[in-house]
Amino acid sequence: MACSPPVKSIKMENGDTNLMDEKTNILRKSLETIELGLSEAQVMLSLAQHHEHVEAEKQKLRAKVRRLCQENGWLRDELDATQQKLQFSEQRVATLEEEKKHLEFMNEMKKYDTNESQNPDENKEQSESSTSQNLDLGFPEDDEEPSNPEALSPSQPSAMAQAASGGYEIPARLRTLHNLVIQYASQGRYEVAVPLCKQALEDLEKTSGHDHPDVATMLNILALVYRDQGKYKEAGNLLNDALKIREKTLGRDHPAVAATLNNLAVLYGKRGKYKEAEPLCKRALEIREKVLGEDHPDVAKQLNNLALLCQNQGKYEEVEKYYTRALKIYEKKLGQDDPNVAKTKNNLASAFLKQGKYKQAELLYKEVLTRAHEKEFGKVGGENKPIWMQAEEREENKGKYKDGQTPPEYGAWHKTTKVDSPTVTTTLKNLGALYRRQGKCAAADMLEEWAVRSKKNHEKSKLLVSAQHKQ
Repeated sequence: MACSPPVKSIKMENGDTNLMDEKTNILRKSLETIELGLSEAQVMLSLAQHHEHVEAEKQKLRAKVRRLCQENGWLRDELDATQQKLQFSEQRVATLEEEKKHLEFMNEMKKYDTNESQNPDENKEQSESSTSQNLDLGFPEDDEEPSNPEALSPSQPSAMAQAASGGYEIPARLRTLHNLVIQYASQGRYEVAVPLCKQALEDLEKTSGHDHPDVATMLNILALVYRDQGKYKEAGNLLNDALKIREKTLGRDHPAVAATLNNLAVLYGKRGKYKEAEPLCKRALEIREKVLGEDHPDVAKQLNNLALLCQNQGKYEEVEKYYTRALKIYEKKLGQDDPNVAKTKNNLASAFLKQGKYKQAELLYKEVLTRAHEKEFGKVGGENKPIWMQAEEREENKGKYKDGQTPPEYGAWHKTTKVDSPTVTTTLKNLGALYRRQGKCAAADMLEEWAVRSKKNHEKSKLLVSAQHKQ
């Protein structure tokens, strides 16, 4: 009988196999856990390295911010110092200009005294010549009011900035440089302003290309600096280049194109090239009429420029037409008390004088003085009379005073110098010259005397305000 294998032995072998499987599973799980831990350790190590890199970059950026803040502080200090110097220079220039104008005025009075015995026709011609000198207001910048033609250099900062921007907003990257150049140029520090412009222009052309609106803006700024230096040829070339860029990038009917055309017209006008300037000014007018509308104040400013060009060519009928239209726009859009209304009335009156329309010119002068009086003292009536009425009363009563007896004073009319003083002063002088032409010497003397007082009072007010600001 055969022997069968022991049952106990077979059970033990099965048990060993199960034990080995369990140990294998445990080892496999342990291995997986170890691999997972290594992977997580690598991730943590990478994150730690990335964090260190971010912290290093953050420190670098903080250092850059500190440096930029320091540079900004230096620029602000320099700008403050520049503005203080500019204010002082403007005060000195204003004082010298007023002294010069006073001396010129006194010299004109001497002419009248020495020529009283001459032929009346000769006196009339001299009076007309003197009046034309007083009325020659020059060529304004884009968005700048007429000013003395001799005061061409340096430009006022605000006027130069407006002419440079010309309807195209100065980009942020150029704004600080633009302001610095304007400040330096207004002080006559061209040795600083010109290199700044050239370097900025070179950088812009490298980064943005020549045909870019920002390049045109810098060309405009540099052109105005050159113009203030009397380098008209260089300024003209730059403005023509800027005009081509703006026409190409912004379109032929963009306000910035109109501004550049106007600046070119102003440049030609200051060089006496009125015929070349007139079509440029007319095109600028057409653009502004198309873009802004026919009754926009900027259109009126362009009409004033065009009228000045025509006036220097003797086209007085066209001058009258342009000034009349500009006056209507100002009265409609800005109101009767806006300074531009009085200035345009003065300009229109000069056109009337050139055509021999003395009555119309006289009425305009009286309107300006009456409006200034009403603004200061209230509606005219009774004893509340504007200066021209008082002057005519003095003329009527001049025979009533005995030898050596002086006529009475007429109150504090000079207070109206607070109302658009330069225009009021010019009106007093022009109406005084017109009265003298008509033989009304007493009335003329009174207005011319008050014109001198107006200048002095205006200058005192400016110095007082400046002193208060300094305190």
